[in-house]
Amino acid sequence: MLRARGRIRSLEGASTISTKEKNIMLSNRRRFLQGAAATGVAATAGLWSHAASAKVAPVTLKDRNYEPLKLPRPISLAALTVLDVSPANQVLCAAKAGYSHVGIRLVPATPTETQYDMIGDTPMIREVEANLKATGVKVLDIEILRIKPDTRAVNWKAFFETGARLGATQVLCAGNDPDINRLTDNYAELCELAHPYGLNLSIEPMPWCNVSTVKQQGEILRKINRPNAGCLVDPIHFYRAKNDYKDIDNLPAGSLKYCQMCDITAEMPDTMDGILYQARNFRLSPGTGAADLVQLLKHLPNLPISIEACNANLALTMSPLDRARMYLEDMVAVLNAAGEH
Repeated sequence: MLRARGRIRSLEGASTISTKEKNIMLSNRRRFLQGAAATGVAATAGLWSHAASAKVAPVTLKDRNYEPLKLPRPISLAALTVLDVSPANQVLCAAKAGYSHVGIRLVPATPTETQYDMIGDTPMIREVEANLKATGVKVLDIEILRIKPDTRAVNWKAFFETGARLGATQVLCAGNDPDINRLTDNYAELCELAHPYGLNLSIEPMPWCNVSTVKQQGEILRKINRPNAGCLVDPIHFYRAKNDYKDIDNLPAGSLKYCQMCDITAEMPDTMDGILYQARNFRLSPGTGAADLVQLLKHLPNLPISIEACNANLALTMSPLDRARMYLEDMVAVLNAAGEH
């Protein structure tokens, strides 16, 4: 752990939270409680709902800019990190915090988050475009493409068109089909359809998904042999699924298109539900937890970084802009510690 921010608060007396939430939060107390609300009430996945989002003051072009940071690599603000503001506001948040790129969620990952009309020539897409133009921030990735049993490549054409319109180069994918042969075939078709749009499709191995490890994704990549297919490494999933660094090194050449960064607690939830809940609600800022990010970065050289460090408690006490800046400062500190300047 490079350094810790803020004050760790105790939640033993928080009687208003559920047993599940309390157990998970207590197991992660070393870091993610740094921003616990004064009420001591845990945030749930519902924090990212429309009701919660409505309470957050949007970022505007008139808001202050932080001092520029020297970024050793391109660094993007992932949508999940500031999901409590709109995609258009996420662009402004990234710009004012000092990021070079931003991630845009065109398709919701969960039914609890605010739904935006993001495919095609929609008002929100036009607002995103306007903010990209006004700030100079670029789009790194779009999400999320879940490869499921009923996935048909042709149905994702408008998604790819919209991503290309925004200037994205990467697509975040998840493998959600227990029939790996069918998943592999659909993935190959999706890669072929996306190729003319200049989009790389990287499956992110997650412990609760059917594609759960880097090694498994490497096997899929070797089968389909598509130049725009990749593997997206996220520290929380990499360590929770007990991957090995050699699995990254053994990926087919050119498979690493970009990577995600966050940090984790030393304590691991004892159920898959707990792991999933933590990943969606209580990640730590890079360099402030138990993950050896300096070592991990050695196996992910020269890749653009997407900071995906959502923390529901911090969202109750810090503005999206301040959170985004804190994560960026911590990420740059990790890169500097890894010898990147």
